Amino acid sequence: ALISDTGMRLSEAVGLIRDDIVLDHEYPHINLKPHPWRSLKTVGSKRQIPLVGAALEAMKVMHGQSQHPFLFKNYTDKNRCNGNSASAALNKWLKPRVPKGCVVHSFRHSMRDRLRNVKCSSDIIDQICGWTALGVGARYGNGHSLSLKYEWTTKISVFSGLFYELT
Repeated sequence: ALISDTGMRLSEAVGLIRDDIVLDHEYPHINLKPHPWRSLKTVGSKRQIPLVGAALEAMKVMHGQSQHPFLFKNYTDKNRCNGNSASAALNKWLKPRVPKGCVVHSFRHSMRDRLRNVKCSSDIIDQICGWTALGVGARYGNGHSLSLKYEWTTKISVFSGLFYELT
């Protein structure tokens, strides 16, 4: 659910801590940043990611269930983040539920397609999902505002009720 409406890489999600999640804000979001147990793939990977739809519902549930600092404590501790184990477990769970050939990383790819389908520009898509921008000029300034990214992600968010159906 978290990956479906954020476009995050699985390792980015698995390495989150409670303090990365901001629910009491006009635009609920994730402050994605590197941690000692999980680095980020690119400089552009450090970003604010809007929480909408199923991703927002998932984070509300997780915040309510545990006070543990690591959101995915089965895969992450202060020394490491085991994205490979999380990927294997999720892909095993997904296999009977999704079309052949779909894996957890497919959610990240479909996020780009979903944003394209509502005519979101590539530079905004790149900032939401943390892809490296192609041109030098795209790296100048602070990038697009959280409110603008929130506006685009709400246009494509998965019905939040889906989260409860899958859990």
